[in-house]
Amino acid sequence: MNLLIGTFTIGLILSLLALGVFISFRIFSFPDITADGSITLGAAVAATLLVHGVSPLLASLAGFGAGMIAGACTGTLHTRFNINPLISGILVMTALYSINLHVMGKSNVPLLSVTTLATQSEEIGEKLMRGAATFSFAGWEVSVRDASMLAAISFAVALVGASLYLFLRTNLGMAMRATGDNVQMIRALGVDDANMIIFGLAISNGLVALSGAFLAQYQGFADVGMGIGMVVWGLASVIMGEALVGSNQLGLTIAGAVMGSVLFRLLVAVALRWGLSPNDLKLVTAVFVFFALIVPQFLRKARLRRARA
Repeated sequence: MNLLIGTFTIGLILSLLALGVFISFRIFSFPDITADGSITLGAAVAATLLVHGVSPLLASLAGFGAGMIAGACTGTLHTRFNINPLISGILVMTALYSINLHVMGKSNVPLLSVTTLATQSEEIGEKLMRGAATFSFAGWEVSVRDASMLAAISFAVALVGASLYLFLRTNLGMAMRATGDNVQMIRALGVDDANMIIFGLAISNGLVALSGAFLAQYQGFADVGMGIGMVVWGLASVIMGEALVGSNQLGLTIAGAVMGSVLFRLLVAVALRWGLSPNDLKLVTAVFVFFALIVPQFLRKARLRRARA
């Protein structure tokens, strides 16, 4: 049961990454791989501040702000200097590797002896359970720490998802969505599409960095290599979420990204449970993404053939 709770917790944490990728890839059709660096940036900033005694909430928000700066840099390179979107992301991601090392001062920052969101959630959970470290649920022994962290992350993801939904329905949010749908139309309406892209990528990478800040506090460390391949994870979560909800409605697509992240983490956990070597995890992730990309195409073609028949 604790393994299942941990799987759900990490899946929900990485759903913030999926929401960030949803903004860049789905709303703007922008192949932004800055996420591989910004998730580590969020973890590095949060971990460094936590070590220096800053509260977990402020440290997490600082990680979010650092990610916004990284995303804005990518958007500026593309819109102001006419650099290819993919190359813009590569440039910023490459620069972030050195920046993350400077922020942390070393390649790995442990958080086992500092106060984090995980320890605060555990303290609240133990108070509610009157000091008990475990409790019984459906015949299973459940750790109060794991259950408390799951509850805290669920609340945070629900809050972020609802805020994103409400924001994208405002005039500014609808202008961002219109920029991704039809840039010529939004220019004709007098809106600066470059600013929309910069701001959208800032929010996207801010969510990715916030995911990194939460992940570092849950795992108990921040590592300079923790972001490798994360953009693929986010893309897979978005694609799987779209397949789950089967709708283009804004609220459902946001919920689908969250569900896709949790489902993808469950698939990875099952694969590891069946004896998959951790060394093959990135390979299996790439295979999952490959099938997530081609299966919907085959299904659409099959439906078209049936309709013609």
